Amino acid sequence: MDTLSTMREPPLPSLNDRIARRVRDLRAARGLSLDALATHCGVSRSMISLIERGESSPTAVLLEKLATGLHVPLAALFDAPQPAPDPVARAAGQLPWRDPHSGYVRRNVSPSGVGSPIQIVEVLFPPRARVAYETGAREPLIHQQVWVLDGTIEVDVGDEHHRLNAGDCLAHTLGRPMTYHNPTRKTARYAVVIAAPPAAPAASRR
Repeated sequence: MDTLSTMREPPLPSLNDRIARRVRDLRAARGLSLDALATHCGVSRSMISLIERGESSPTAVLLEKLATGLHVPLAALFDAPQPAPDPVARAAGQLPWRDPHSGYVRRNVSPSGVGSPIQIVEVLFPPRARVAYETGAREPLIHQQVWVLDGTIEVDVGDEHHRLNAGDCLAHTLGRPMTYHNPTRKTARYAVVIAAPPAAPAASRR
């Protein structure tokens, strides 16, 4: 059975609202206006405004641009807005998100309220899918490892090309364009392990 069918997708508005809150909080924590963030990440002010109001279904590529402008990993945009300090992230609370462009499904599996510099993300990558990120440098540096659990994927990091089979693990730092591709007819499953300073916590701001 295809593992994509085993992950229940939650109602879209709840995830849009979570992303909206996280982008607003992270932007405010860095003292950035909508115009400043738009300049930093190459996304229009109007699109960022739509995302922050939960009125857009952004693609993974667009969210990666926002994450670059906010100097956080993409996974930080999916953290709970008000994470509980619980060292266990229960499976029921690990909401999956489907990229509207490629169809890949991802979920943050790490607890988000414990202040850990490590995040783990599970990804289900459909057959023949491809996602190209215009990944830019972050300060401070963010380390990432991609561990293939099932199937095969191809990952380009800058000019480097890597074909990864089940059990293979790729280590790199964020800062160069990246492309993920599943060249096969089988869904691939992999984990992304990220080491970065914890993102700014949510707070009430006016």
